[in-house]
Amino acid sequence: MVFDGVCVLCNGWVRFLLRHDRRRRFRFAAMQSETGRALLSAHGLDPDDPASFLLVDGDAASTDTQAIAGVLAALGLPWSIAAFALRLTPPRLRDAAYRHLARNRYRWFGRRDACVLPPPSERARFL
Repeated sequence: MVFDGVCVLCNGWVRFLLRHDRRRRFRFAAMQSETGRALLSAHGLDPDDPASFLLVDGDAASTDTQAIAGVLAALGLPWSIAAFALRLTPPRLRDAAYRHLARNRYRWFGRRDACVLPPPSERARFL
């Protein structure tokens, strides 16, 4: 999963996943890292203008709310119910709302000067 390493909201999402991903399925790369930039480029996203959340699963990749729904579904109950509800919303509407949030994430939630370091117990999950 590629996330914005300096975004306060995005780091909150990663902390949430570290807490709730009991099977430890997800690995993380900050979009500011070499690995994150390479993954974004490989999947047609501009690493210098990142406005998408990227979930890579083998050769397949998803972005925006499709990626979020995929993550929530993989967490199991009760989060899979949220994924189901999200998927009931037409993609055009939910992705428009996501992009509005993504464009304003620094203004609304804040931005750090540098990527946050993961806790030592979770460092192996970060690429």
